[in-house]
Amino acid sequence: MGKNMPLSIRTFAVLWAAAFFAGRIGGQTKLDLRGISSVPAVTGQELALSKELMEALKEFHPQTDNLGNVWVTSGSGAPHRLIATPIDEPGYVVSEITANGYLRVQRLPQTAPNAVFDTLNFAQPVVAITREGKTVRGVFAGLSVHLQPGRLNPPKMNHPEELYLDIGANSAHEVRAAGVDLLDPVTMWRSDAVVYDAATVGIGAAERAERQALLGLARAISECKAAGTTTVAFITQQWIGGRGLNRLLTEMAPDEMVYVGRVLPAPAEGQDSKAFEIDPRKGIVLGVLADYAGGAETLPDKLKTLAENEKITLQLIHAMPPRIAGYVKGASLPKQFVALGLPLLWPVTPAEIAPRADTLAMEKLLEGYLKIAKPVAEFGGGGLLGSERNDIEELTEVYGASGHEEAVRKVLVNRLPGWAQKNVTTDAAGNLVLHIGGEKRETNTPRIVFVAHMDEIGYQVKKIEEDGRLQVDVLGGGYPQYFLGHVVLVHKKDGTSVGGVLELPAGWDKAGFEFPNSARSMDEPAHVYVGTKSTAETEKLGIAAGDFVTIPKQYRPLLGTRANARSFDDRVGCAALLAAVRAVGPDLPGRDVTFVWSTEEEVGLKGAAAFAEQAAKQGRVPDFVFAIDTFVSSDSPLESKRFGDAEIGKGFVVRAVDNSNSVPLQYVDRVVALAKENNIPVQYGVTGGGNDGAVFTRFGSVDVALGWPLRYSHSPAEVIDTQDLEALGKIVAVIARQW
Repeated sequence: MGKNMPLSIRTFAVLWAAAFFAGRIGGQTKLDLRGISSVPAVTGQELALSKELMEALKEFHPQTDNLGNVWVTSGSGAPHRLIATPIDEPGYVVSEITANGYLRVQRLPQTAPNAVFDTLNFAQPVVAITREGKTVRGVFAGLSVHLQPGRLNPPKMNHPEELYLDIGANSAHEVRAAGVDLLDPVTMWRSDAVVYDAATVGIGAAERAERQALLGLARAISECKAAGTTTVAFITQQWIGGRGLNRLLTEMAPDEMVYVGRVLPAPAEGQDSKAFEIDPRKGIVLGVLADYAGGAETLPDKLKTLAENEKITLQLIHAMPPRIAGYVKGASLPKQFVALGLPLLWPVTPAEIAPRADTLAMEKLLEGYLKIAKPVAEFGGGGLLGSERNDIEELTEVYGASGHEEAVRKVLVNRLPGWAQKNVTTDAAGNLVLHIGGEKRETNTPRIVFVAHMDEIGYQVKKIEEDGRLQVDVLGGGYPQYFLGHVVLVHKKDGTSVGGVLELPAGWDKAGFEFPNSARSMDEPAHVYVGTKSTAETEKLGIAAGDFVTIPKQYRPLLGTRANARSFDDRVGCAALLAAVRAVGPDLPGRDVTFVWSTEEEVGLKGAAAFAEQAAKQGRVPDFVFAIDTFVSSDSPLESKRFGDAEIGKGFVVRAVDNSNSVPLQYVDRVVALAKENNIPVQYGVTGGGNDGAVFTRFGSVDVALGWPLRYSHSPAEVIDTQDLEALGKIVAVIARQW
């Protein structure tokens, strides 16, 4: 939204907001592990969640139907009041399984919820849910920014026609062997569905928050003291025509109803009038229909009075009725009707925010409506058990944007063998340097340097705006839709972090909006919203200029030996050097080999350049530099195979040509020969981007860049095959001993 963000959003109540994003401290997030909140429920595919609800409510004799609606009822006689909330959320279903193991998808609902819904799913981690309820990890493919310069008519990444789901399979047979089949639902990975201390965030945040509120209400239904009959219902297929609601209204014909869900302002009545605007500062939304005339006996006014007595802030608006669409006229809403909803920021995007304080206020209001004396305690949470992790898992999950590699450097030192820890040093540029070899180098033995960079792409706080937002500069390059509109972490100087949201551009919710697809589009000014309304309030969170910002990430195994994580570029290179150091050991008599883990590669090869200049001053220019970095691969259904054609799982790659260097062919062939002699799978080819070795060539070094094939570079969807990492570590060790 940037500078055009509405005032009502910019001045959002800081009382909850400061706590909202403070839920993640020191990299630890308070997750909602209560099962029901984490079960995806793509509209029309809610069966798994319906089963979970039936189980959670089993002691209260729940009922269900063949649409998956779940409800509990207490009391008898009139009036019959219905409190209902939708449980479904937008997503996708598998619509095709290709011969080479990708899955095509169809969006549900088939009409996009907003202009950017599909766009914000490209290059993101997702999950597919099988018929048996098994979760299969995957990613939606995205373009690699390094492969697009000069390309004719690349995909726009804004339509399901271009969405391909990659679960790590090589064939349709492997897909089905994993349990995935046509019509299985697909939804965004729940990393962005974090329940912070004071807000629910991510796709479907409103549905999850409201569902949890009504679940507590349903479990307390036996304490209801209101006269008559009360039904608390969890309804399905609201996004595709309100089919679950239509069924319940037809069968129950309630006398009054509270619809707990997304409340949409009704259109303006005339050209000179304005539609109601929902203000995030003013509490939960009470929606009334066009014929509302007020009166002490009406349901809206009863709730208004209750709210006043309980000091609960409401904002009353004329609202659209819950959608009921079909080929024939649907059931009618009862005359006593009201819609109750949460004020949302960036609705139906990965950045959707449902304030926890408003969720609690909603629970309290409904308890008063049903005359429940006290709330039932929430379900207990849980913790995640730690486990021993290997190099690549540990390295990808540590954060370190360009110029902020301290935590990465610490992990690397800790994972080096003891002898290496005693000898490793950190130079003035922050590079981690380990030299191995005898005191005297043999005459015909070349001086060798291996270099892999520690940094990852991200943003850096440039300043705090007067309205509390963070103006940030980009560190590295990529497509903005992979990051804008998603949850981020602001990493503070004390090592802890604060959550936020990278704001969407102005006009994101207007028909026809498209993200720019140029290679430099990520360089445009961006802002992070952390829930505050002034510079002082943001500073109280401990945020300051110079802090860095990243998208949350996690190492996620896929099928077989494949895996997804952001920052494989270049943590795979870092891990390969670790493996080689262990394999080589402390003794390389007569040789001169240096391992360098460099800084700030993504912003101009700065760490490597500093090391190269210092080596030249000391008369230690390497004869050969082996830059160990990504081979950005076109092994993707979105890319042209003309360029960057190296398949993942087929071995390490000699990065023979890129934007910064061309390896003399005799050295390409020499690496290939060494690999074959040692039974190491190898590929070679041409790709885009630059490598750290390029800054050594002006001093006379030969740059022989090596890498591994990476899908969907510079995105949260990066995919590798760990067999390629193993091959890369082996060839580095061979070259250290034999080159």
